Amino acid sequence: MQRLYDFLRRHPTGVDSFWAVLLFGVSMMNVVGEPALDTAHKMAAVPLAIALCAAVALRRKWTPQMFWLVLGAGLYQLVLGIEAGTWDLAMFVILFTVAAGDAPRWVSRTALGWGLASAPLYFLRFGVDKGTTGFESLAYTLFMIVPFALAWVMGDSLRTRRAYYDQLVERNQRLEKERAAQAQVAVAAERARIARELHDVVAHNVSVMVVQADGAAYVMDAAPEQAKEALQTISGTGRLALAEMRRLLGVLRTGEPQESEDYVPQPDVEQIEVLIEQVRAAGLTVDFEVEGTPRTLPSGVELTAYRIVQEALTNTRKHGGPSAKASVRLVYFDDGLGLLVEDDGRGAAHELYKDGGADGAGHGLIGMRERIGMVGGTLDAGPRPGGGFRISALLPLKKR
Repeated sequence: MQRLYDFLRRHPTGVDSFWAVLLFGVSMMNVVGEPALDTAHKMAAVPLAIALCAAVALRRKWTPQMFWLVLGAGLYQLVLGIEAGTWDLAMFVILFTVAAGDAPRWVSRTALGWGLASAPLYFLRFGVDKGTTGFESLAYTLFMIVPFALAWVMGDSLRTRRAYYDQLVERNQRLEKERAAQAQVAVAAERARIARELHDVVAHNVSVMVVQADGAAYVMDAAPEQAKEALQTISGTGRLALAEMRRLLGVLRTGEPQESEDYVPQPDVEQIEVLIEQVRAAGLTVDFEVEGTPRTLPSGVELTAYRIVQEALTNTRKHGGPSAKASVRLVYFDDGLGLLVEDDGRGAAHELYKDGGADGAGHGLIGMRERIGMVGGTLDAGPRPGGGFRISALLPLKKR
C-alpha cells in the first residue's frame, strides 16, 4: 500500500488524467442518455466536456492556464445555452486547485470572483425554476454560490497549511545549520585552547630540559653527582610534560575515555610556587612574593594566572640571557588577582612583543592576551625601565 501511495504521489498528472477520463465518460453517457437535448446541443456539449476534463487532467501541471481554459469554457456554455451537466464538476476542482496551488494570489482571487458570479450568471441566463417568489429564487441562487465558496476556502486553507509547514521545515533547517555552526565554533575554540595549553606546556618544560641538559653536559666529568641530579630533573620534567600533553590531547580521542594515572588536574595558583621551585632548580634565580589574603578563585582565573607566570618565566630563560634574574609578585585584591613578572635581562626583540609578533613569532604573548581576554582581564607587556622585561596582568573575579 505504501508503494502504491508513493507511486501516486510521484505521478500526480497520471492520477488527474484517470479522473478526467472517468469524468468525460460519465459526461458523455449523460449527454447521450438525455432525451431533452437536441442534436445541436449534444454536439456543442462534446467540446465543452473535452475542455473541462482536459483542465482536470492538467490542473497541477499548468494551473493558471487551466483556470483560463475553464473560464472560457464556462462563457462558451453560457453563450450557447448549454445547461449544467456532470462536466461542470470540473469547475469546483479547478477552483480548489487554483486556491491551493502555487498560482499567483491575484489569479486565486480572480477565480474566487468568477466562482461567486457563476451561479448568478447561470440563473440569469436560464432562469430559476426553484421557488415561486422572487425572495425564494434569490435565496436559491445564493445557496448555489456556497459550493464555489467552499471549494475556494478549502483550497486556500490547504495552501495556508502547506506554507506554514514549509516555514517550519525552513526554520528547522536553519536551526540545524546554526547548531552545526555553533558546534564548529566550539570545536575551533577548544582546539585553540588546546593549542595554547600545548604551547605553554612544551615551551616551559622543554626549555627546562634544555637548560638541565646543557648543565649536565658541562659538569659531567667534574661533578657527576650534579650531572645525575640534572638528568633526574630532565626525566621528571619530561614525564610531567607527557602527562599534561596526554590530558590535553585526551579530549580529541574518539571512543571510550581511557583512565591513566598519568593524568593530572588543571594547574592553579597554589602550584605557581612549585613552578618557581622547578625554574630555580633549572638555574634561574626567581624571587616570589604574595600580597593580600590567598583565597579560592574561579578555575579559569587560576589556570590563566599559572600559565601567564609559566610563559613569562619561559620567556626570561629564552631571551633574558645567562645571568638574568626574575621576580614574581601575586597581589590578591577584593575584586581580582594582580600579577607582576619582571626580569633584569636583556629582554626580547621588539618584534616579538609589539602587536603580538609582527614577524610571525611572539605566540606566547598572543596566547597570554587570548587567555586574559577570556576572563575579561587586562595585560601590559613590554621593556622595563632600567633594562629587562615586565609583564603586568589584572584578572577580575567576574568577567566584564
